[in-house]
Amino acid sequence: MVVQIPEVARPLADMQREHPFLVCIDSDGCAFDTMEIKHKECFTPNIIKHWGLQAVSKYAREASEFVNLYSKWRGVNRWPALIQVFDLLRDRAEVQHRHANIPQAPKIREFIASGKPLSNDSLEELVRTTGDAELTRALEWSLAVNATIADMVHDVPPFPYVRESLETIIQHADCIVVSQTPTEALVREWTEHSIDEYVKVIAGQEMGTKSEHIHIAADEHYADDHKLMIGDAPGDMKAARDNNALFFPIDPGHEEESWERFFNEGLQKFFDGTYKGEYEASLIVEFDKALPSTPPWKR
Repeated sequence: MVVQIPEVARPLADMQREHPFLVCIDSDGCAFDTMEIKHKECFTPNIIKHWGLQAVSKYAREASEFVNLYSKWRGVNRWPALIQVFDLLRDRAEVQHRHANIPQAPKIREFIASGKPLSNDSLEELVRTTGDAELTRALEWSLAVNATIADMVHDVPPFPYVRESLETIIQHADCIVVSQTPTEALVREWTEHSIDEYVKVIAGQEMGTKSEHIHIAADEHYADDHKLMIGDAPGDMKAARDNNALFFPIDPGHEEESWERFFNEGLQKFFDGTYKGEYEASLIVEFDKALPSTPPWKR
């Protein structure tokens, strides 16, 4: 992977590397039990409000929660997730029967395909240069989501065994946060619970994709089996595979058990070189079963 390092991602490129191991950790739904509250109370209501889906709010809620929480799209960046919600709604018979106007969102699709970082900053620049009404609406929606999260999401501690794991990790590995959440929200959540001190960089959507985060941070400083991504979504596993890194899944619905297993056995196996192979494969089989690709109304 060839990545041109944007200036905003320089902290990843310039971080002080002190250990032979690199551990990358996703935040929402992985380190913190924030996925449910963020999507059910913040993202979904704002999708319905800002995109005129009041007439099909029941189905919009089902689509949004399926995409963002209970499917193989879990954890994807907010813009592709929004498009997936629209597409699922447009294809659903009950929505068609109501003659609801579901956005086609061609300008958002162009934004996703542009190669620009999928962040509010990138979108704001497009709005300034184009004045496009759809992109303006998209930015208003995204900013409203962020404002609702800032108001709503607090006092949510990390999962049990996250802090204990971090305390062990930093003795042997360099550690970073790898996420598609805006960096401002990540910093707020990690500092609120005083676990920011365990990581060298907190990388959000402004710094690029998760794959790019890992690539920039690793930069050939770590052997493949000395790089580990911890995540709760298929996109986290893809980011690991894009960089020939190992993957430890935090199984949705079984997060506490996953972190306990990581702390009690996964960490040691990673550091002693016995993680890759049968052990990792067995974890991924369990993880893969947890997230379907077909929504329940189509089964």
